[in-house]
Amino acid sequence: MAARILFAGTPEFSVPCLNALVEAGHQVLAVYTQPDRPAGRGRQVAPSSVKQAAQALGLPVAQPETLRDPDAQAALAAWGADLMVVVAYGLLLPPPVLAAPRLGCVNVHASLLPRWRGAAPIQRSILAGDTQTGVTIMGMEKGLDTGPMYLVRATPMAERETGGSLHDRLCILGAQALLEALPGILAGTLIPVPQDDGLAVYARKFTKDEALIDWSAPAEAIDRQVRAFDPWPVAETRLAGQTLRVWAAEPIPGAATAAPGAVVATSKAGIDVATGAGSLRITRLQLPGKRPMAAAELLNARNLAGQSLG
Repeated sequence: MAARILFAGTPEFSVPCLNALVEAGHQVLAVYTQPDRPAGRGRQVAPSSVKQAAQALGLPVAQPETLRDPDAQAALAAWGADLMVVVAYGLLLPPPVLAAPRLGCVNVHASLLPRWRGAAPIQRSILAGDTQTGVTIMGMEKGLDTGPMYLVRATPMAERETGGSLHDRLCILGAQALLEALPGILAGTLIPVPQDDGLAVYARKFTKDEALIDWSAPAEAIDRQVRAFDPWPVAETRLAGQTLRVWAAEPIPGAATAAPGAVVATSKAGIDVATGAGSLRITRLQLPGKRPMAAAELLNARNLAGQSLG
């Protein structure tokens, strides 16, 4: 059953869902995305990934600064949509917008709700050591990710999952789940299940401060931090007053043999650093103004024996 759909999304995560709707034959009336923002090292103003995808598909694009404005709300309602599909849009949808489409708004969320409601479910799930995650198709209401669930699809967490690898897997799973749920949503035969608010966990947005490694933490926890923050904001530490970004690392079996942060061994395999419990081997890193490199490359030019990080 084809439908008249409005789509709202901004980052790369949203693009597979938009493409899936078009490929499935739904009429995407317009695409809402955030206004163009400065991006990249040069901070040049650039369109969002969703805007670029929409333009490639020949779809109308709307970029209101806010949907609280009555004129923006009236313009959205004028499309006469059956449904609005929202995927990582990044702007608040006030009640008049939620009620504008005939069947309301549905959201593709990158977690197994009610766990990890909020802005950073992918990174938070890795940081917490979750063994599985997934996507939820939910009806939207005024609360933050509190709406009833139409469909939940789980996937095991890979052993060395990173924020980037999980992002790429879940955006595809989200598109598949959306197409699976849509026929029942449009026909009114798929009845959403309320979330258990007592099980809710909030995935707050990350700050750069959280990227700083605390070497007194266990090696396993720091390893999860490194993986969760790849590719953003990237875990970091200090080396002789310089910021050292840690792109990849792995726990080393055995007890720590020195104070947290001390470099206990170096080899072609990497830089072994003592932690609060065990050691962590840094295998890929980045110095200020340099490209990411294997730890062995740094060791070829710099002796870290007896030094400490942090």
